[in-house]
Amino acid sequence: MTDTLNETNATDVDAAIAAKADRARFASRILAQANRDHKDRALHTIGETLDQNRAAILAGNEKDLARGEANGTSQALLDRLRLDDARIDGLISALQDLSGLPDPVGEVMRGQTLPNGLRLRQIHVPLGVVGAIYEARPNVTVDIAGIALKSGNTVLLRGGSAAEESNKVLIGLIREALEKVGLPADAVQGIDELGRPGATALMGARGKVDVLVPRGGHNLIQAVVQNATVPVIETGEGNVHVFVDESAPEELAVPIVLNAKTHRTSVCNAAETLLIHQNAAVAPKVLKELSDAGVRLHVDERAAKLAEGLNTVAATAEDWDTEYLDMDIAVAVVDSLDDAMDHIRAHSSGHTEAIVTNDLSQSERFVREIDSAAVIVNASTRFTDGGQLGLGAEVGISTQKMHARGPMGLRELTTTKWVIQGDGQIRP
Repeated sequence: MTDTLNETNATDVDAAIAAKADRARFASRILAQANRDHKDRALHTIGETLDQNRAAILAGNEKDLARGEANGTSQALLDRLRLDDARIDGLISALQDLSGLPDPVGEVMRGQTLPNGLRLRQIHVPLGVVGAIYEARPNVTVDIAGIALKSGNTVLLRGGSAAEESNKVLIGLIREALEKVGLPADAVQGIDELGRPGATALMGARGKVDVLVPRGGHNLIQAVVQNATVPVIETGEGNVHVFVDESAPEELAVPIVLNAKTHRTSVCNAAETLLIHQNAAVAPKVLKELSDAGVRLHVDERAAKLAEGLNTVAATAEDWDTEYLDMDIAVAVVDSLDDAMDHIRAHSSGHTEAIVTNDLSQSERFVREIDSAAVIVNASTRFTDGGQLGLGAEVGISTQKMHARGPMGLRELTTTKWVIQGDGQIRP
């Protein structure tokens, strides 16, 4: 089946998703009982299997890239889609990192013995069956599968038509590795062959799927949030801000801003808006370095004066709310920290905000008053990443305010249950 499936197939697609979810549910009961050694062995085996099948992975990815280029896919999306040996190395490394992390399943959050003798424990347990909808990111296939496995969950993966060949190879290899170590292959299943109707059916599989995680651009995330009946953990687009304070020294501001914007533009933790204090002496140098690196500056009137002769266009109202995912950045000059924070509150997607400053009181206010999933002082926004923060990998960056916020690692894919042990107590 493909994305051209029509409405007459809806019943068949719903049944196919239900069948996959039922198999995932059965597999989740087995996986929830697996001990850490078994799960870690599976992670290592997946890494070894990927390493041994690089040619097949790259061949599948090349088909996706060729189709994307023929269809006029943007360079930003092609970059997200592309796999090479270095990125495969990164996937294997992330799996190894996950194996070295503590197993959250069974971990005690809190416990006590009540005056009546009841012994209480609140422990971490897997969510169960997790659905993931994402686009043009085959690396996410491995990341989510690995995190789900280590946290005792099973996954249904909709990676989108853009990465269909890559994901088909990767999921096949992951399933093969699971079987090698005696775990159910149905712990990881793809649904790309069911096309967009499959994604719609997944969103409506309440009672079959425990939670749904969308990861991608604004349109994809909002489509899932607005249409899903399955509970959703909302991951956010990254309208990420960097504020350069008046005290920011050049040796901090220039490399931080350059890295935040240019290290990899197609990801959600790349900087999209630069706010500069009106008295920041480093401003002309920062703007010149960005322009020299090939970044187009969308400048307000005051920033335009600082960036005269550089690669600029006049900023529009839409620029302050745009996630470019490309070599573009919106630039505004502000009068104060308060003005910078007001701008962020008005336009932020709640993902990541950073301040570059030598003033401790300014940094403390910024951390205290900015309400985003990650707030960074004197470092690149590119560190809002599960792997960089020691989580092994991530399912996504949650911008909601429920149990999971920021990079979603192992613990964020668990819920809790109360274990109450007694000796015949009854309630009076």
